[in-house]
Parts: sequence; C-alpha cells; structure tokens
Amino acid sequence: MFRLVWAATVGLVLAMVLSSCAQGVMASGVTAGSENDPEVARLLEEYRLGVADKVRVTVFGEAALTGEFLVGGNGKISLPLIGETRAGGLTISEFQAEVAEALRNGFITEPRVSAEVLNYRPFYILGEVNAPGEYPYTNSLTVLNAVATAGGFTYRADNRRVFIKRADADREQEVPLTTSTRVAPGDTIRIRERLF
Repeated sequence: MFRLVWAATVGLVLAMVLSSCAQGVMASGVTAGSENDPEVARLLEEYRLGVADKVRVTVFGEAALTGEFLVGGNGKISLPLIGETRAGGLTISEFQAEVAEALRNGFITEPRVSAEVLNYRPFYILGEVNAPGEYPYTNSLTVLNAVATAGGFTYRADNRRVFIKRADADREQEVPLTTSTRVAPGDTIRIRERLF
C-alpha cells in the first residue's frame, strides 16, 4: 500500500513539474520558429524597400510609364515623367501612393499604380563558410540556406551560434543557429570559428 501511494505521489509531482516546464517554454516564446519570437515577428512585418531592390511599377493604361526600376544609392527611383521618387524606407503600398500622388500633380487625373518587388537586395555572408561573399536574396531564407548557398561550413565553423547584422541596424547580434533562424534582405551573416 505504501509503495502504491508513494508511486502515485511521485507520478503526480513529476507530471506537475513537466507541465510547469512546458508552460514556461510556451509563455517565454523562445521556441524555434515561434511567432512570438520578436526577431521573427520583425522579419514578418511588411517589407520596406532599400538600396538595390528591383521594383516593377505598372501604371494602368500608360504603357510608357510602366517598367522595372532599381532603387538607387540615394533611396530613390527615377521614373518616367515624374523623375526621382522616394522609395527607400517605404513599404510597397506607401511607394504606390507616392507614385500615384506625383502623377496626380499635373500628369494623370486618376492614376492607378501597382508595384511589386522583383529582386530583393542581396545578403552577405562571411567567416567560416567555403565561399563567403554576396548572394541574391530569396523569400523565407534561413541562415542554414545561406550557408548552403555559400558552399557550406568549413571544418572550423561554430555551427551553434551566428552573428547577424540587420540592414537597418548599427551592430551585429549573436543569435542561436537553428533551422528557423531567418535572414532578411541586406543582412550580413558572420559565421565564427569554434573555440574548441
């Protein structure tokens, strides 16, 4: 009888501990790929245009104003009729409104403008990879995808942590390297040498 009560008590305590741990992990929001992870949430925000992004602008009914344009070093796009228009730092919908407003000022009464990103600015990877350099960005890119693009890890690479400098940040951050560690356009990834 004593053994039965003791086993039941140990089982109950163990269940409470495991439940508490699971709730702590869920509440902390630190599980890989979690939507509550602030870095993942930041990457999922609407994309803002930057230098070297290639954008297709369509002005309906105006074939001469439609085309593919590159965001220049000054953050502007040079468009027919209206000239240089601000693009850097704007979302696609904000950029569309900017173009429509510029066209409305003396060119077209009711312009209908559509824009989409054709090519995102590249990302950069350096450190302990076989082919460091600049590579084209693809949607939903992870650090592991980026490493594979750069020829894989060298034998000296630390494959547990990675340094990422976001395009809009002043300094790099050290983050755990998981299968869901995301990369944004313009990021610089640094794979360090392992210490042992």
